[in-house]
Amino acid sequence: MNSEEEFYDAETGLESDDSCEVSFKDALVFDSKRAKPENGVWERRKTLPAEMISRNDFSVWSILKKCIGMELSKIAMPVVFNEPLSFLQRISEYMEHTHLIHKVCSLSDSIDRMQVVAAFAVSAVASQWERTGKPFNPLLGETYELTREDEGYRLISEQVSHHPPVSAFHAQSLKQEFEFHGSIYPKLKFWGKSVVAEPKGTMTLELLKHKEAYTWTNPMCCVHNIILGKLWIEQYGTVEIVNHSTGDKCVLNFKPCGMFGKELHKVEGHIQDKSKKKHRVIYGKWTECMYSVDPKVYEAHKKTGGDSKKLKQEHSCESEEADEMPEVQETVTVIPGSALLWRIAPRPANSAQMYNFTSFAMTLNELEPGMERLLAPTDCRLRPDVRAMENGDIDSSSTEKERLEEKQRASRRERSMDEEEWSTRWFQLGTNPHTGAEDWLYTGGYFDRNYTDCPNVY
Repeated sequence: MNSEEEFYDAETGLESDDSCEVSFKDALVFDSKRAKPENGVWERRKTLPAEMISRNDFSVWSILKKCIGMELSKIAMPVVFNEPLSFLQRISEYMEHTHLIHKVCSLSDSIDRMQVVAAFAVSAVASQWERTGKPFNPLLGETYELTREDEGYRLISEQVSHHPPVSAFHAQSLKQEFEFHGSIYPKLKFWGKSVVAEPKGTMTLELLKHKEAYTWTNPMCCVHNIILGKLWIEQYGTVEIVNHSTGDKCVLNFKPCGMFGKELHKVEGHIQDKSKKKHRVIYGKWTECMYSVDPKVYEAHKKTGGDSKKLKQEHSCESEEADEMPEVQETVTVIPGSALLWRIAPRPANSAQMYNFTSFAMTLNELEPGMERLLAPTDCRLRPDVRAMENGDIDSSSTEKERLEEKQRASRRERSMDEEEWSTRWFQLGTNPHTGAEDWLYTGGYFDRNYTDCPNVY
């Protein structure tokens, strides 16, 4: 058994690959002025400064009752329904499982690479489970950077348009192994009992050593019981991942819960080559784990009734009063001969009191020692309304949010009077070279740390 086969052994699970460790001598990181603990190692925080603010005394219905069927990007929501992160920071959560990209870079077979890319695409939406708070809408010109020397990458994102709201991001390996980028136009609509988010925009992963490019779009997301009952989330829709170099394709079906909840959270699909021959079946749950198996083994398993287990209790996703959340099945039934591709990390014990954040999300708004003097003045971490909410000061957060929104409106009126167009700083509108579609592309230069011409957004 070679090393690649050992990696796909479902018994041992997914381990980080030592061969992917990176030298960071040339990377600019925030450790030159750090106040280090006694052991000399800076540790990122494991909790937020304050617990989640209760929403029990607030009614979203009074705001949304006139918005049924409408696009919500222009609707001002009370800050209590937010979570203390900007949408730019929420986007950076795609990078939580970067070890999967490093694994992809180390594999020699294109089908093996595709199945791990598929696992990465699923993992990128896993943090949304139970995250029912709305991230703050980014201000035009707002940015967010994330450098993770231990994971071997750095990311920059910018709010490049306000109407429609468009967020662009670009992540790059510190060893020039990969680039991961995209631009997202999230369309939110309210349908009476639920809010549906359509994440318009294409994700592009480029493997520089293999000279490959993969593209896909994320699934739809629905938050149920906006008005009545317990909030719960489902992802649904077809995600098609294309390898533009080989013609390989992975088609993933994020299944809606169905009438009795049997399909809740399930993801199933297959990998085919350019001649449409199926090589692997991919299955699992986006909230838990993903496996791959030979198509013949998968079909034999289905014929033997491996998929016909009765649910302990049936729940309908439809009801007159609320969309009752179906009973979550305990785990994924593993087909013999399957290979584990990815398993979600457990959330911290205090997650429910911290907006259901993952351990990764807990760290995204942290100002590490020595960081503030290096950040661009447009970085989300410096945004006062998000910071106030993180600290549990809902009144200050609301006041600052209103001030920033009015500042943005005043700036837009001023530009209109002067007939001046907004100019983005780090991205420009162009054409995705792999899809031919319009895309916002990184122009470079952010990490040169010259921010003299950055806008005053806060």
